[in-house]
Amino acid sequence: MKEPQASALIAHGLVHQELFPIREVSRLTGVNPVTLRAWERRYGLIQPTRTESGHRLYSQADIDAIDSILGWLRRGVAVSKVGSILARSQGPAEGAWAGSTVGDRSRWHAQVREAVRQFDAAQLGRLFEQVFASHALEQVFGEVFMPVWQALRASQAGYGQASEWLFLDQFLRARVLLRLQLAREPRSRRILLSPLSAQGQELELLVAGLLLGSDEVAVTVLAPGQPVEELALVCERLAPDALVLFDNHRPANDLDKRLARLAQRVNCPLLLAGETAEMAQDNLEGGPVGCLGAHAVLMKQRLRQFLAGQIDT
Repeated sequence: MKEPQASALIAHGLVHQELFPIREVSRLTGVNPVTLRAWERRYGLIQPTRTESGHRLYSQADIDAIDSILGWLRRGVAVSKVGSILARSQGPAEGAWAGSTVGDRSRWHAQVREAVRQFDAAQLGRLFEQVFASHALEQVFGEVFMPVWQALRASQAGYGQASEWLFLDQFLRARVLLRLQLAREPRSRRILLSPLSAQGQELELLVAGLLLGSDEVAVTVLAPGQPVEELALVCERLAPDALVLFDNHRPANDLDKRLARLAQRVNCPLLLAGETAEMAQDNLEGGPVGCLGAHAVLMKQRLRQFLAGQIDT
């Protein structure tokens, strides 16, 4: 099964079409029609519309859902578990996207992709400011820039694709770092955000730090490579209100035991965020570690509830 390509519609000139037959969806995503039908009938993961003659038609939202399913499967999650994970990580529609269409997002993706293809930093900067001025922070990254970044990261086989991804990655890291620096004013609460493993991408960690921050909560992002075994020392010296570990990879079999040991050593609540939190939530339930999830809106909401003592780990 080939890697999904979220930018495939752009490449094939299909961004203005609303519905796609199953054969086209199979070609774009690499998932054969038999599997697509099984995901619908057996697991309810996607719900395409039907023509009067019964033929399936898929929207861009359905294709995005297929890409998400493939992402979880690549991380080792059983297809029978994907539905519950997607349901937990599905946040409420809010902000400017609530009244927007799939076409709006596709047009932003196309413009960002073209600026990246041209290595046009000035145009990419203008696009970033336009999106930032008209949409909530969660939508800027979760709906526009990170999907393009993820698509480029997943498809680097062609000539120039690795360079395009590195170009976008460098641009976004610089912009996120700048906004994190601007948000370093004193806040009433302070959390530490640390990578859980060395496999994580720095940009994903930085974006998580930006999304978790608020007028009341300041976020200190620890550098990639931070030794987990030394986090107790860091917490002792910085005295944060909470320590949040972030990761998007499949959790190790002994993750719950490792985190339980760490929770005993740190002098503050221990929380887990990112896709790892979604996959490990059932195993961690009732233990000393709280799960914030992976969706930006829910992560911030749950963090606020943990800090206020409204929900336990």
